[in-house]
Amino acid sequence: MEQSTSGVSLGRIRQIAIIVKDVERATKFYRDVLGMKLLFEVPGLSFFDADGVRLMLGKADGPETEKTSSILYYIVPDIIGAHKVLEEKGVEIMIAPRVVAPMPDHDLWISDYKDSEGNIFALMSEVPRDL
Repeated sequence: MEQSTSGVSLGRIRQIAIIVKDVERATKFYRDVLGMKLLFEVPGLSFFDADGVRLMLGKADGPETEKTSSILYYIVPDIIGAHKVLEEKGVEIMIAPRVVAPMPDHDLWISDYKDSEGNIFALMSEVPRDL
């Protein structure tokens, strides 16, 4: 890692932690509902592979992190199809798929959901335009 003039240079994301209330329930949701690959579990923590980025589920380690969460955006090739699957599995839908940014050759679509712990996650898809 090369240092910048600020003294720090951040590289690619390696791991993302999501604070959950119930690790077992959240593990089942991310594995069984979202279909993520479970890498391993240790007491109180579960680790998943998100296409090379490790996703860690665990309880807050103190009151300052109890209400902390991250919003993760998962890329999917077919946002409408993925939305239908999540809807069929009973996932709480916050905002249905919609275009958020029309680009020259594609539209950026996003939809928002809640996981089993009340954390927000989103799907995004770059949908090519018929030119």
